[in-house]
Amino acid sequence: MSPLAKISSVYGPRFAEFAFEPAFVAEVDQHVAELRERLSAGGPGLTPPAPDHADLTDYALGFLDALAELDWREPVGHDYAVCRLTAISWLVHRHGLLPEQRQGD
Repeated sequence: MSPLAKISSVYGPRFAEFAFEPAFVAEVDQHVAELRERLSAGGPGLTPPAPDHADLTDYALGFLDALAELDWREPVGHDYAVCRLTAISWLVHRHGLLPEQRQGD
């Protein structure tokens, strides 16, 4: 399973929390914006383009490595890492970056 697929399978279910956690939505939105800027997936249009699959994968791998070095464990609630991983998952879902998401295209 690819790193983006693993992250999406674990953090995609957190999208359900958006319905009753407006602060979580705002935090994830900020992380999405930062990731788009970092990965140069921004643009002048109103609808930002999809991030490059390879760039997002490389970023995700580096982020996961850093969490492993810190011996990070997922907390109850939302810390920086949960928000960042949920943002990665949201970008994957929003832009259909997994092969199984593109089959219907």
